[in-house]
Amino acid sequence: MDIKTASSLHRLRLVSAPEAVSFLLLLVCSVLKRTTEFNAVPVMGAIHGVLFILYVLFWLDAWNRTKWNLGTAALYFVLSVLPFGGFVAERRLKRAADDEVIAARARREGKVNA
Repeated sequence: MDIKTASSLHRLRLVSAPEAVSFLLLLVCSVLKRTTEFNAVPVMGAIHGVLFILYVLFWLDAWNRTKWNLGTAALYFVLSVLPFGGFVAERRLKRAADDEVIAARARREGKVNA
């Protein structure tokens, strides 16, 4: 994996958890708006909107660089619209990055020992 691909996955991973948190907070704000006088939906909606747009842009970049198949790309997009999906996406991306580091070390050690 080249550095640009790793960077695109890292960016997607970094924005996935905050996007999930903002989505959950937006849901809470929506409930509070309907049940109390508290209305933070405009502010939280704007924050979530920016984070969601960043997620989609980083998702498109990661899909382009990693050459994910349609199923994998669709999975990461669907995770962005589920309330806890961003946390799942972050965990899967972290696991994939860790696996890639292990594979790169194994390749490097194989070349050194050969």
